[in-house]
Amino acid sequence: MKMRFLFIVMLLVVSASALASSEGLKLDKANIHLQDRDAIKRGAKTFVHYCLNCHSAGLMRYSRIGKDLNMTNEEVSSQLVTTGAKVGDLMHVAIDEQDAKRWFGKAPPDLSVIARARGVDWLYSYLRSFYKDESRPWGVNNTVFKDVGMPHVLWELQGLQVPVIEKHTGEQGNTQEKITGFKLAEKGQLGTEEYDAVVRDLVTFLAYLSEPSKLQRLDLGKWVLLFLAGFLVLTYLLKKEYWKDIH
Repeated sequence: MKMRFLFIVMLLVVSASALASSEGLKLDKANIHLQDRDAIKRGAKTFVHYCLNCHSAGLMRYSRIGKDLNMTNEEVSSQLVTTGAKVGDLMHVAIDEQDAKRWFGKAPPDLSVIARARGVDWLYSYLRSFYKDESRPWGVNNTVFKDVGMPHVLWELQGLQVPVIEKHTGEQGNTQEKITGFKLAEKGQLGTEEYDAVVRDLVTFLAYLSEPSKLQRLDLGKWVLLFLAGFLVLTYLLKKEYWKDIH
C-alpha cells in the first residue's frame, strides 16, 4: 500500500510538471522554508480567512496544527477556527456542494494535498497571476491556470492587475498575443513585496498541510546527523586504539 501511495504521489507531481512544461509556463520560485513555524502560522491564518470558505482541508484537524505549531487550544480556537467548529474537528467547509457547482461550475477541491499534486512553485505563481478579464464570470483570469473558475479571493490584498501584452507576427503573417507581465490597475491593501510574502506564507502552510509529519522528520534529522557525527568520532578513536599495537 505504501509503495502504491508513493507511486500515485510521484505520478501527480510528474503530471503537474509535464503540464506546466507543455504549456510553456515559467513558474516563479516560492523559496519556502518548511521549518519556519511562524510562516506556517501566518499562512494558516490566511488560509482560514480566505480559502476555507470554499476549500476544505478534510485530512487535517485544527488540533494537529496547534500541536505542531506549539499553540494552545485557546489560541487555535481564537486564531484559526472561524466556522464554529471545535478544536478537534477536521477542517471542513459549510458550503453546499450543489451550490458550489452552480456558482463555480464544479465543487472547489479539497486542498489537503494540493502542494504535492501541483508543487509549491505552481501555487506561488498561480496566486500571483490573476488579472482582470471582463469576459470571465468572476471578472478575472489567470496565466497559470487559464479560464479558471475560481475568483481572485485575495484581490483586496493584491489589488487588480491588467496584463501587459506583446504582439508578434508569425511567419505566415498571423498575429499572436502573449502576456509578458502585469501592471497594477487597482491598488490593494498591500504592496507587491508584502503581498508576495503573504502568498509565500500561505504556500508554506499548504506544503505543511500536504505532509505535516515532515516537520517532525526535519527536526529529528538534525539530531540523527549529530549522533552519527559523534558516533563517527568515537568509531575512529576506537579504531586507533584497537590497531595501535599493530601499526
